[in-house]
Amino acid sequence: MRSKLAGLLVSALVGFVLCSSATAQTDAEWQKVVQAAKKEGKVVLYTGALGSSSHKEIGLAFEKKYGIRFEVLEARASELRERIRTEQVAGRFIGDVNHTGSTTTSLMLKDGNLQPLGPVPNAKNLAALFVADEYRVPSYVLRYGILINTELVKPADEPESWKDLLDSRWKGKILSDDTRALGGGSVFFMVMYDTFGREFHEKLAAQEPVFTRDMRNAERRVAQGEYPLYSPELLGFYILLKGLPVKYIVPKEGSPYIRYDLTLLKNAPHPNAARLFINYFLETESQVVLANEGIGPTVKGVIERANPALREMLGAKVLGTTVAERQNEMLELAKKIYK
Repeated sequence: MRSKLAGLLVSALVGFVLCSSATAQTDAEWQKVVQAAKKEGKVVLYTGALGSSSHKEIGLAFEKKYGIRFEVLEARASELRERIRTEQVAGRFIGDVNHTGSTTTSLMLKDGNLQPLGPVPNAKNLAALFVADEYRVPSYVLRYGILINTELVKPADEPESWKDLLDSRWKGKILSDDTRALGGGSVFFMVMYDTFGREFHEKLAAQEPVFTRDMRNAERRVAQGEYPLYSPELLGFYILLKGLPVKYIVPKEGSPYIRYDLTLLKNAPHPNAARLFINYFLETESQVVLANEGIGPTVKGVIERANPALREMLGAKVLGTTVAERQNEMLELAKKIYK
C-alpha cells in the first residue's frame, strides 16, 4: 500500500515538474516575441471599425506599456480588403494587423492575404462561444437590437420579439438599415431568414420599411420623432445617445451580431509587434474598455467588470451571425424580396 502511494506521489511530482518546465519554456518563448516586437518598434492596425475611440485608447495604452509606436488606419471593410490586395500584389507591405468582421476575414483568408499567427497566450482566456484558429483571433462582437422613440412607442407596445416588427401598427413606420447592402441590414436579413424563414421577410417587406444606409443619421431621425423604430441598432452606437428619448431593446430571441477578428497580414513588416498587439487586445483591461463602449467582449470575466448599466445588454443571448459562403446568395434574395 505504501509502495503504491509512494509511486503515485512520485508520478504527481514528475507531472508537476514537467508542467512547470513546459510553462517556463512557453514563457521564455513569448519573451522572445516581446523583445523582437520592441526592436521592430512599430505596429500598424487596419480596422473596419470606423470612428471607434476604443481602438485608439487601447493602442495608446499598448504604446505606453511596450514603447512600440501604434498607428491605425480606419476604412470600410470592402475598402480595406481592396487596399490590402493592392499592397500585396505590388509587394508594398504596410499594414501588420487586420481587424474586420468574420465574413471579410474569411474572404481575405481565401484571397491568401493572411499568414498564420503563431501562439497568442491570451487566446486561452476566450469565452466558450469564441474559438481562435491558426489565422484568426475573435476580438469582440457588435450586437444588434431595436431602437425605439420612447415618446412615440408606449411601454405596452414595445417590441418583445423580432416578430413584433410585423405588427400592422408599424406599417410604413419602420426605419431600417438596407437589407440589400452589406452592413447591419444584411446581417439582420440572414439571421432572421435562418431563424424565421423567408415568410418573415416577405411579411416585413409588406410593412413598407424605409431603407437607409446612414446608420448614425437614422438614430437621430428616430430620436427626433420622424420614425418610432429603427432596426437593427448597434448597442455601441445607442450608448452615445444618452439623454435623448430613445431606448435599446434586445428581443427575446437574442441579438444578431458581427464577430470581429484580429489577423496577421501576409508579409507584415512588424510580425512580432503584431502578435504582441493582438495578445494585448485580449487583456482584460483592454476588453473592459470595449465593453464600456457597448462592444461585446470575447474574453471571460469581462462583462462582470463593465459598467453595471450595460451588463444585462452585453450579456444578452446572441441569436446568430453571417456566413461568408452565403453572403452573395442572401444579398440577391434580399433584393428580390425588398424591391
